[in-house]
Amino acid sequence: MKQNPIRYSSAVGEVWVMATFKIKYCHKIFRFKSIRSVCSILLEKAMIHNGIRYKKIGFDDDHVHIQLDMGLYSKPEIAKKLKGFVARKLLHAFPWVKEKYFWGSGLWNPAYDIRAHDPEVISRYIDKQKYSHSGQTMLSAY
Repeated sequence: MKQNPIRYSSAVGEVWVMATFKIKYCHKIFRFKSIRSVCSILLEKAMIHNGIRYKKIGFDDDHVHIQLDMGLYSKPEIAKKLKGFVARKLLHAFPWVKEKYFWGSGLWNPAYDIRAHDPEVISRYIDKQKYSHSGQTMLSAY
């Protein structure tokens, strides 16, 4: 049993999941290191801003995997908060990406996958992604 569980105003505990977000039209924009780096920074900022703890982020050419703790958020809330924040800022930073690959539409495929697995399985899976890095476990300010 965990000695110091995460405490919220209405709940105690944590739910570590793997969130997967795919790029619209399967464009392989994460081949570009600059886009991948900015996306990683933006994901981290979005998680800090929303008090979402995470352990790892891993990119492939056209999708991203994140190991995160859901906290008090639902799956649709997590997807909306992370995808919306990142898309708006990333496409503003790289307007040529929006013009060339998305013809004025959004960055992300509307579908997403957020599911719980054994944390070790998630960690190993993310480590096997083409572009992977470990983050520190972000603690919320709450």
